[in-house]
Amino acid sequence: MSTASSDFAAVGTGYAAYSRGGRGRLRHDLTARRLLAELGDRPARILDVGCGDGEMVLRLAAAGHQVTGVEKSPGMLASATERVAADPAIAERVTLTEGDIYHLPYANGAFDAVVCHGVVMYLPDSVAPVAHLARLVAPGGLCSILTKNALAVGVREALSGDYALARAQIESGQASSVGNLGISTRGDTPDHLDSLARANGLTPLPWQGVRIFHDHYPTTWAPSEEDYQAALKTEWAASSRSPYRELGRLVHTVARRPEATS
Repeated sequence: MSTASSDFAAVGTGYAAYSRGGRGRLRHDLTARRLLAELGDRPARILDVGCGDGEMVLRLAAAGHQVTGVEKSPGMLASATERVAADPAIAERVTLTEGDIYHLPYANGAFDAVVCHGVVMYLPDSVAPVAHLARLVAPGGLCSILTKNALAVGVREALSGDYALARAQIESGQASSVGNLGISTRGDTPDHLDSLARANGLTPLPWQGVRIFHDHYPTTWAPSEEDYQAALKTEWAASSRSPYRELGRLVHTVARRPEATS
């Protein structure tokens, strides 16, 4: 994950705690499960743009894929490098580099999958970022984007009891708000993201809502493993079904480039 201008390492400790907690685990487990299912068993060349501290890089490499992680924040990149180096078996399948979503030095169609989770919501708009990601997807390949869901404006705030803020967001339709890490984020609707995928030659697959029932829990939420697994199963069941998925704090869109025709 990365911001448009600042070094995200400034909130790196908070992000690491979030990732280890129940809410962060739900995000990572739900998106990884969907992505790995779409990738199948064949090893793939994957680019993770805004890889943060390497959470998804580690998961994808552990599944046998060749993963390149790009991160703008030097501090977050250092954390990712340390985590990858701790597992030599995974490290041989990982390349990490400092870079920016707007300047990705790779050829068109260079990757079987391009992953960008928790990045677009920190950028001014989604049009250019999606175009930069989509051009790198090979025929038959995937583009996976996780960002803030504009359909769920005010839901977290209302369930948390901050009714004044919830009403202000709901009545204005304002998709921008400050998240748990203290940084303002911008939302997109699933339809808008799917339309951008189509505009860049990709075919959208069914989208998912992420963290529907547990988003308003505190970042310190640390359920027992039994309770966590029950929560995960419930979130997974609802993630692909309307009207539940529309209420997810995050939206996970996946699109595939059609196979090349001879």
